[in-house]
Amino acid sequence: MRGRPTGRKAHIPGLIITIVLLLIAVEFIGLLAVTKLVPVYLIFAVGIAILTCVLLICLLTGDFRKKVRFVIGIVLGSLFIVLLVVGNLFVLNTYNTLTRISGVNTKTSQIGIYVLKNDAAQTIEDAKDYTFGTLSSLDKKNTQEAVKQIQTLLGQPVKQQSADGVTKLVDSLMDGSCGVIILNHAYLPILSEMEGYTDIENKIRELDILDVNTVIEEQTKDTNVSQKQDAKNIICLYISGIDTRGGEIINTRSDVNIIATINTDTKQMLLVSTPRDYFVPLSISNGVPDKLTHAGIYGIDVSMDTLGMLYDISLDKYFRVIFAGFIKIIDALGGIDIDSDAVFTASTDQEYSFTKGMNHMNGAAALAYSRERYAFQEGDRARGRHQMQVISAVIQKAMSSEMLSHYTEVLNGIEGCFDTNFSYDRMAELVRQQLEDGGSWNIVSYSVDGTGDTRQPYSMSANAYVMIPDQTTVDEAKALMQQVVDGEVIDLNK
Repeated sequence: MRGRPTGRKAHIPGLIITIVLLLIAVEFIGLLAVTKLVPVYLIFAVGIAILTCVLLICLLTGDFRKKVRFVIGIVLGSLFIVLLVVGNLFVLNTYNTLTRISGVNTKTSQIGIYVLKNDAAQTIEDAKDYTFGTLSSLDKKNTQEAVKQIQTLLGQPVKQQSADGVTKLVDSLMDGSCGVIILNHAYLPILSEMEGYTDIENKIRELDILDVNTVIEEQTKDTNVSQKQDAKNIICLYISGIDTRGGEIINTRSDVNIIATINTDTKQMLLVSTPRDYFVPLSISNGVPDKLTHAGIYGIDVSMDTLGMLYDISLDKYFRVIFAGFIKIIDALGGIDIDSDAVFTASTDQEYSFTKGMNHMNGAAALAYSRERYAFQEGDRARGRHQMQVISAVIQKAMSSEMLSHYTEVLNGIEGCFDTNFSYDRMAELVRQQLEDGGSWNIVSYSVDGTGDTRQPYSMSANAYVMIPDQTTVDEAKALMQQVVDGEVIDLNK
């Protein structure tokens, strides 16, 4: 008969468990340090707590002959291993997700190659002998890059004919003077709003879509805002919401245009909404006014520069989300609560009814709430207010303890639907500061106003509805931004 383990053999099982636990614990503590999301003192505290538990389990499993203690140690050790493995996966998932969505410094435009609906060509190669219509001035860089890609694909130069304006380019395809046209896909919704072109997408066919990628270069701008804007505790960023086919983050019209001015010391956040139809010069239009939403066609940097010109601020940081991601994030948070000031019905894929007072909304309902404008006499002004309500509710929910129970779902909702040029290190620094300081935020919303009119925007070849800015409200927005920069507490009810 074999006897009980004696001497060193009795300690081997406990030693194995201790080594495994220690390795996983060290990995967990190391990952916390690498992410930079947790303050150093908390990492030390967590490390000491974990190592204390490892020591306890080591003592319990130290002698295989002491069965009760050993069994308790095995159970605790197994549980602790599972917890640490899950913790490692959570931390690693967080780090990888934030790394992938942050520090984005490129923009993508999708340039379409179009022929008439009944044309025989099925590929670009089939159209190699056609005359290619191009825009002469609008979106020139993207067009030129698309031509280069086409010529590389075909291995030969293509015959080109330029047109001054989107409608003239389309007309050249319709009258046969061009067999194929090169046009930024983001112009199609604009064309569809113009008289005589509402059914354009039924008359033309897409041969291919070319991705044109461009580096976003930060520019130094002279502004009238206090130099305190450059202080470390001040963040000024552009929040953009876009609706794209296929859920891709590309250059397209921006339906949400909000500037967030943030003072991390005073925990003040000002959200200023600018209507999508605001009639302002774009940074690339040489002083010719356009709808603000059209700036997004040329890149998020053009939207930022245009808003920077309007408010005399330096604006070079952005957060951008597509509406598909908007729905996923809110659903992942378990929905949000919004205090509606009116009874109304909104429609997207289906109708959603909202009562006056508090409404609990899932992602789809929140999207409908934030996009509706036809139910209100104020139109786009009401939509801007609702967008800021939703953003504020998402921020408050994300900062609450409820976030912990939805953490994985939120991370999954963010990836692929959200990007920013904030660096990972800067985001990690903000997370650490919130963990260290704690406390709630004062989030205030303000919308600039204007007067409806009919004008011809820079990006269009015909008159369209626009909103002429009310300079008084623009100046008020500037003053509020400066108050946040100066560390003052904002109260719009005073």
